[in-house]
Amino acid sequence: MAEKLIDIMPAESFANKIDSAADRVRARQAASRIAQTLGFSATECEEIALVVSELASNLIEHASGGIIRLIPVQRPDRTGIRIESEDDGPGIADVEQALIDGFSTAGSLGIGLGTVNRLMDELEFYDSQQSGLHIVCHRWFRPPTGGVGTKGMTFGVSTRARSFSPENGDSFVIKQWKGFALAGIIDGLGHGAFAQRASYAARNYVEQHFDQPLESLFRGVERACRATRGVVMALARFDLANNRLRLANVGNVEVRLIGSAERFSPIVRRGVIGMNAPGPVCSEHPWSASDLLIMHSDGLRAHWKWDEFSELRHQEPACIASRLLAALGRIEDDATIIVGRRAFA
Repeated sequence: MAEKLIDIMPAESFANKIDSAADRVRARQAASRIAQTLGFSATECEEIALVVSELASNLIEHASGGIIRLIPVQRPDRTGIRIESEDDGPGIADVEQALIDGFSTAGSLGIGLGTVNRLMDELEFYDSQQSGLHIVCHRWFRPPTGGVGTKGMTFGVSTRARSFSPENGDSFVIKQWKGFALAGIIDGLGHGAFAQRASYAARNYVEQHFDQPLESLFRGVERACRATRGVVMALARFDLANNRLRLANVGNVEVRLIGSAERFSPIVRRGVIGMNAPGPVCSEHPWSASDLLIMHSDGLRAHWKWDEFSELRHQEPACIASRLLAALGRIEDDATIIVGRRAFA
């Protein structure tokens, strides 16, 4: 998508050679100042400054220096900051591997690029042994959540761990902002603490970037989960003004749309996110006030019929979720279900 520079004072952009600790400090201070000028919150300014500090550290430690550029940008639907890091070093043999916390080619802690992925909304690499590594990332303003006018949906969630153990490998995400909502179920591979760690890594990424396109969320989760067992995940984004539902699903999370007049057949990609899973195939569907969306992990029995529970049709989503989990949940697996419908005025 085309970008243009925001019409601000030249002093509010930055481009400088980075080859010392003092340069890194100056770049970090410039990032904080520009972010504040653009209107980012104090926490967001600190996160943007941290990203610049990590990128500058990578230039100094891995490439003997390079250039950092900070550029305020604007797209038709959003405003933010673009951060570029460019060097003439030897490049990185596997850029995606470098996103894993703990990976390093210089004996350092190796958490820099993983931090960049978690804190930025978009992250792209252009790498070659001839021209070094060029990193381009963006951070955009978040729409406000909560408050009057942001509760267009009503959701109910029910979840429990396998055999009622203390660690639940399932997690879920629910976010609402003006005119939109996002709901998702994440299932960490296996059970126990390692599955929980994987699902939490995915959930944290989605919650921090909830307003980004579904394809971007899956790509970011793929990167965030590389140091874990991996997850399967389904996300549903509701465009309430246009009565549309957009779905993306990789793995074996069950998604059903009850009440739709059209045939519902979302496309599911097989794979484990965090282990080079294929990108999702997003599908769009009509969404009306009478529809009911049901999503659940494989801890609930897959082959069930809504006709068996039709008496729940007009119950609150929380009641429906609880009843379905009680009836369909398998004790030998983590189990989570989300039920959503339009909120009634």
